Amino acid sequence: MSLWNLGKISEILAGNLIGDPTVTPKGISFNSKQIQNQECFVALRANRDGHDFIPDALHRGASCLIVEHATNCEVPQIIVENTTESIQIWGQRRFETFRPSRVFGVTGSAGKTTTKEFLSAMTSAWKTPGNFNNTLGLPMSLALFPENVQSAVLEMGMSTPGEIKRLTEIAPLDFGILTGIGHAHIENFPDGIRGIARAKGELVEGIQSGGSWVFPEDDEHCQWVAVQTWAKHCHSLPVGPTSPRQILNHESKGLLGEFFVYKGPHHQFPVHIQLKGRHHVINAALAIAIALESGSSEQQVTSGALALIPEAGRGRVHHLAHGGHLLDESYNASPESIIATAHSLKGLPGGELIAVLGSMRELGQSATQQHEIVGLRLRELGFNRLLCYGDFATYLSKGFGNGSTSFPSFEELKDAADGLSSIPVGCRILVKGSRYWKSELAVEWILNSNQNTMKSS
Repeated sequence: MSLWNLGKISEILAGNLIGDPTVTPKGISFNSKQIQNQECFVALRANRDGHDFIPDALHRGASCLIVEHATNCEVPQIIVENTTESIQIWGQRRFETFRPSRVFGVTGSAGKTTTKEFLSAMTSAWKTPGNFNNTLGLPMSLALFPENVQSAVLEMGMSTPGEIKRLTEIAPLDFGILTGIGHAHIENFPDGIRGIARAKGELVEGIQSGGSWVFPEDDEHCQWVAVQTWAKHCHSLPVGPTSPRQILNHESKGLLGEFFVYKGPHHQFPVHIQLKGRHHVINAALAIAIALESGSSEQQVTSGALALIPEAGRGRVHHLAHGGHLLDESYNASPESIIATAHSLKGLPGGELIAVLGSMRELGQSATQQHEIVGLRLRELGFNRLLCYGDFATYLSKGFGNGSTSFPSFEELKDAADGLSSIPVGCRILVKGSRYWKSELAVEWILNSNQNTMKSS
């Protein structure tokens, strides 16, 4: 891959270059602790001023800088008015220069990253790494976009209105997926879930005229997006039981994954995915629908669907002692995603059903109610116990009732006699929570605990 040198980058950013214009950075970072040798360090002004961390970035091997004022150092630097806007301009220009023939955007309140992975596997497309899906992460990824790519799948996230609109300005779309609209980030939307629907709908608005997008038919908020005047320039393709694109004969086979038949206007074929749960079936079907619409073949989509392996924090299943299993969904949590993954756990072999949950974030005034509802729903689904922690854990526990214990922090959940060490062997465990509460620590603790640490039932 041929990357741009500082002379080219400075010209694009209309910046003032001090130093050697032939230096070509191998990557970009705005985190001085994560920067790699010969990468460009971008000094952002956010909660903390990135300029204060330039010495650390240089110590770790940064080969050049993008800054808002000159700094006394030996490496080249480009001085710009606004470093955040400069990253967006750099990414936008790079993507414009090497734009592929098919560009897909994926958003939704849950399932964005997994759906992106499905779609990339089905279309042999370049994809945004990890969850680099916001107004910094996406353009940073695009600033290193390779030449001669035929397709790209871009994950687009948001926490406030206007963010996805900006992302589609940086990278206009040909096709889109809206995985669903839920309560995540609702505290940032005074008009509630309708405001979230409008913000997610910015992806549809950013699809070029004549393009297509897919969504789950039973999501009323996606249906609302589909009938808005600003969405009429492209084709909306629902996936559901009364639509031309359907999921038929779904059968969950536990550790083997999910089996179903995809039926479309011109196709009908069996699909097998390794990820567990109905929600993954829906995400796979959405990816299949738009991949076929964009020209992929039946063989490409079925092989791509099967090839996807669950990642840590996103549906990975761990075998535990005495036949029990742990479902690691620790990456993040919303009310809808907790219930979806709880259904998945029930399909796995083992004994008692136990949920280990960190509190959810950004639910605004509905936070108390939403936590109580999740606790109640877990009880209704047949869960035997709930161990929860964080600022709203008491409300999860209240909703669940008998068999639930709440803790203020992970440390107390870990150390208490009625905490993690009280989980019996042979059970089925769901671990999930907001990124803030780092529920992956619970996964690590359970996996690192030897058999004698766990209680025998």
